[in-house]
Amino acid sequence: MSRTEEFQELRPLLFSIAYRILGSVSEAEDAVQETWLRYADSPTEPRSVKAFLSATVTRLSIDVLRSARVRREAYVGPWFPEPLLADPYEDPERAAELADSVSMAALLLLERLSPLERAVFVLREVFDFGFPEIASAVGRSEAACRQLAVRARRHMTEGRPRFEADRSERDELAARFFDALREGDVLGLQDLLAADASMAGDGGGKTPQLARSVTGADNVARLLAAVFPGLALVDVTFEPREVNGQPGAILHDRDGKVLQVLALDVLDGRIQAIRMVANPDKLGHVGPVGDVWAVHRELQEARRAARLDR
Repeated sequence: MSRTEEFQELRPLLFSIAYRILGSVSEAEDAVQETWLRYADSPTEPRSVKAFLSATVTRLSIDVLRSARVRREAYVGPWFPEPLLADPYEDPERAAELADSVSMAALLLLERLSPLERAVFVLREVFDFGFPEIASAVGRSEAACRQLAVRARRHMTEGRPRFEADRSERDELAARFFDALREGDVLGLQDLLAADASMAGDGGGKTPQLARSVTGADNVARLLAAVFPGLALVDVTFEPREVNGQPGAILHDRDGKVLQVLALDVLDGRIQAIRMVANPDKLGHVGPVGDVWAVHRELQEARRAARLDR
């Protein structure tokens, strides 16, 4: 097998490691590409290609995360991970760990860890790497990595999200939610939301977005019903999709361009959280990005015209 073939076989794993460490599709792809360049330029063949590539992409991701954390501290409004529509790595034996670890809630929880803790947690708890491999990847002793793993596991366990285990029930609930959303059915939305449900948006200061998080089923339902049904006036459509392993949707303008991605957290038959990513810098991998401001202005004009016609 050639180096190119070996790399392509492991590429899904490398991307999945990098994405969980970074929470960014574009940065994860860059880390994977740089890993390939280093492998291609290596004068010797590593004893274990998987170990070499995994260690390389982990180190690169840690370096990127350290600088990214500084930028995120100055981020305008809530910061959410870049939405992931499909995880390329599959492992039936670790399907549950893989699905839970890629959710928006889990990635936001990982943000609380140091870059080293995050990398160790991802390699150990998600991908089941041994401590010798982890130590080589992060440049620390096995004993130090065990301590990092204990601290990371404690932080994650304290706030680790739980999700609806029955996929069919979860998807059926999401379908009812989007139907109620299109119709502006306040009572229907309230019935689907947890009492302490929350909604927040990530626009990065570049699109119209919520000024702050909204909490409580009544508040969230009324805001959703006031905003989303009117989008039909300007031909905005919803495309239900799985987002970060959970139910979600992509909002498109009339030309099919991406305006926003919604992700839902579902537990105990209710929607616990709604996260909306509208920052255009985070949507390019989803598809061509539309002009949210133009849609917003058109919607305001359509609503004014509708009021005048009454």
